[in-house]
Formats: sequence, C-alpha cells, structure tokens
Amino acid sequence: MTDDTREVVVTERVQHAHDVVGLTLAGPSGAALPGWQAGAHIDLLLPEGRARQYSLCGSDGAWSIAVLNAPDGRGGSAWIHDNIREGDVIQVRGPRNRFPLAAAQRYVLIAGGIGITPIIAMVRELERRENQNWRLTYGGRSRESMAFLRELEGRGERVSIAPQDETGLIDIPAALGQPRIGTAVYCCGPEPLLREVDRACRSWPPGTLHVERFAPVEADDTGDRPFEVVAERSGVTVIVPPGVSVLDALADQGIHIATSCGEGVCGTCETKVLEGTVDHRDSLLTEEERTANTVMMVCCSRARGARLVLDV
Repeated sequence: MTDDTREVVVTERVQHAHDVVGLTLAGPSGAALPGWQAGAHIDLLLPEGRARQYSLCGSDGAWSIAVLNAPDGRGGSAWIHDNIREGDVIQVRGPRNRFPLAAAQRYVLIAGGIGITPIIAMVRELERRENQNWRLTYGGRSRESMAFLRELEGRGERVSIAPQDETGLIDIPAALGQPRIGTAVYCCGPEPLLREVDRACRSWPPGTLHVERFAPVEADDTGDRPFEVVAERSGVTVIVPPGVSVLDALADQGIHIATSCGEGVCGTCETKVLEGTVDHRDSLLTEEERTANTVMMVCCSRARGARLVLDV
C-alpha cells in the first residue's frame, strides 16, 4: 500500500456552527498540497494511533475540513476540538475519494447534519460547471447546529433548508421527487436518514443512489468460520479465525496494510482480491463492485469459502 502520510500546518480555525469547528490546512513552508475532487476525504492521524476521516470541504481547492464535536463518538472529534489550534503541525493521510461526483443529467443532494461537508463541495463543483441541474435538501437539529448555512441560503430556490426544530425531519419523497432516468442522488448524514433515502430509491433506476456513511452497517457474525488467506506477493499464508480480521491476521505475520476507520467506512484498507469469494461487510462498495469481487476491505470483510488470495 502507498504511504501518503504528510505533515500539514493548521492555518485557520473557525467556528462554522454550534459544536462544528473548521480547520484549514496547508503544506509546511508553503509547499503545495495535492489537488482533490468533491467527495474526497483525508485521515487525521491523532495521538495513540487513532485516525479519523473528514471530508474536504474547502473552497477553490483549499484543504479545509469541518469537525462535529460528537459526545457519543470515539473521542477523536473531542480531542480535535480541545487541542488543535492555528499554527499546529499535524499528520494527515490522503486525500482519497470513494464518493465521487458521477456524470448525470441532474443531481439530487440530501445532507443531514455534518453530512453537509462532502455535499457542499459538490454544490460548489456543480456551480462551477455550466448548465448543471441540481437541488439540495439540508436538514439539521437547528439552524445554530448547521454548518455553512449562510452560504447555502444564498443559493436561492435550489436549496431547501430543513431545521428539525422548525420543520421536522426531512420530507424524503419531496426531496427526491419522481424517479427519473439520468438522475444521481447523493446523500450523506446519520444512518436513519440514509436508510430512509435507500428505501425511497429502490424504485429508481439501478445506480441512482450514492451514499457516504459515518458508521458501519451492522453485520451478522454468528456463523463465522475460519478461512485461509494467501498473501500472494509476500508468500505468506495465514488462518483467519472467527473474531479476527484479515487485517489483523496479516499484521501478526508482519504484513501491514494501511487502515484508518477499522469499520469498512473509509476505504483506506482496500485490497485487491486475486482468488476466492468475499463476504463483503463494508459500508462503502457498490453492489456492482461487490459482484465484481476484485477488491475487499480487509478490516471487516471475510471469505465466503475456505480461501482467499490477496495481492499483498
């Protein structure tokens, strides 16, 4: 796996909304950072080996992220809010993009809470293009909690703002409209929102819906069995027992694959599959990608049979 870890400097820290802090990052001594496209994210590498993923949402290609202080999270966001200040040097990895903006005749964008971060980058990208047909529905607990609200309210009738304390939950059928060929639906937000949008899009043409999750979909591991993994390039074979990931089983043999979320959400540990059928348990791959069976997320997915051969 390519190591794309780098140091960056925090050049600006701003408060985007209640409990949402924005950080702008730059290369040390003015060094240029790689370009990125809407939907991309980076990993912030935090103390004690923690890594957290944040969507890039800066204007004009700037490396900016917005971080919600989530009290029921895993502690990374709280640490960022409490500790990172302007002038700090931090380590990041990426950018990567598993949520790219596909070509379409029209776009329906739906964001819930901090899920606005990849979506606002898409809004800006679509506005830079000529004659793009798009609309956005953006919901949150209250206006005070919704980042980028002033900018989005200035976009006119293409944007519908839905604070829950004023209008209730997002009206999904109204946000989606009628199924139409040539439409791409993009949604990012909490799992209940994603489930509702997924259900509503089942009557739409295949491939219409694109989602990005903050948390993994729960998998049933009650029937897990041991299986063999062959690391083809390394010449190593390991047995992966129930309760142990492919990632950890390989690491025990000195084969280290870059990882971040450990839950099949970020795509950092994506690994090429040479032989065998994968039991995909990630929350990232499309149905077409799962059927192709050419890659897997080794942090969470397993084998359907007795053996997998991986390109590591």
